[in-house]
Amino acid sequence: MADASHSAAELTVQEYITHHLSFLTFGKIDGSWTFAHTPEEAAEMGFWAINVDTFGWSLFLGAGFLWFFYRVGRTASVENPSGAQNFVEAVVEFVDSRVSETFKYKNELIGPLCLTLLFWILLMNTMDLVPVDLLTSFGFEKFAAVVFHFEHAPFKVVPTTDPNITMGMSTLVFFMIIYYSIKNKGLGGFLGELAFHPFGKWMLPFNLIIEVPTLIAKPVSLGLRLFGNLYAGELLFLLIASMMGLWQLPAHFVWAAFHLLVIPLQAFVFMMLTIVYLNAAHEKPHH
Repeated sequence: MADASHSAAELTVQEYITHHLSFLTFGKIDGSWTFAHTPEEAAEMGFWAINVDTFGWSLFLGAGFLWFFYRVGRTASVENPSGAQNFVEAVVEFVDSRVSETFKYKNELIGPLCLTLLFWILLMNTMDLVPVDLLTSFGFEKFAAVVFHFEHAPFKVVPTTDPNITMGMSTLVFFMIIYYSIKNKGLGGFLGELAFHPFGKWMLPFNLIIEVPTLIAKPVSLGLRLFGNLYAGELLFLLIASMMGLWQLPAHFVWAAFHLLVIPLQAFVFMMLTIVYLNAAHEKPHH
C-alpha cells in the first residue's frame, strides 16, 4: 500500500513509481563494494549482488514466524489454552488436513515444510498492506541519508515482489522434486519417465520435448505466479497513490479489501502445488 502525500510534490509519477519499485542493492562496482544508487548501477553488479531490503525482511519475518510458534509450543497448555495456542493449533490442523488429503505417502518432512511455506509466504505477502512511504520515505530514507549519505534510498518491504525470493523458494521445491523422484523411483525410473512417457521408447525425442519443459515449468510457474500477483498488487497501490492525490484513500481501501483475498490465496496456492508436485515425485513408475 502506498501513500504519496509528501513525495508527490518532489517526484513525478514515473519517478515515484520507479523509486518504489527499485531495490536496495548491494554489490561490487569497479572493484569496490557499495550500494547501487540507480537501477543501472544495480544491473552492473551482476549475479552476486544482493537485494538487502527484501532479503532482510524475508529473514526477519521468517525468524518472527519461528519465534512465535516456538514460544506458543513452549507455553502450550491442555487445561487453559491461550488464544495464540488456539490459533497455532488451527493453522497446524488446517495444513495437516490439506497434506493428508493430497499427499498419499509417508514423509514426515512434508507437513512442516508446507506449514513453513504457508505462514512465511503469508507474512511476506501481508507486508503489501503496510503503507510503503511509512517505512521508506518517513523511515529508512532519512536513516540512510544520515548514516550512509544516500539520498532517496530505495527500500522495498514486500519480499514476494522480488523474483529472487519467489524463485529461490520454488527452486528449493524443484530440487526436492528431483531428489524424491530419484530416491523413490531410482535414477533409471526418473529418467525413464522423461524419456519413455507418454508415447513409449520409440518416440523418445518427442517424449523429451514434452516432459523436460513440463518438469522445468513447475518451479518457473510456481515462483512467477507468486511474484506476478504480488508485484501487480503493489504496482496498482503505487499508481493509485501517485495519480489520485487526496482521493487515493477510498481507492486504496477498495483495493486493499480485495488484496486481503489475494494475500492468503497466493500462499495457499504455493503450498498446495508443492504438495501435489512432491506427491507425484513419490509415485512409483507404471510399466
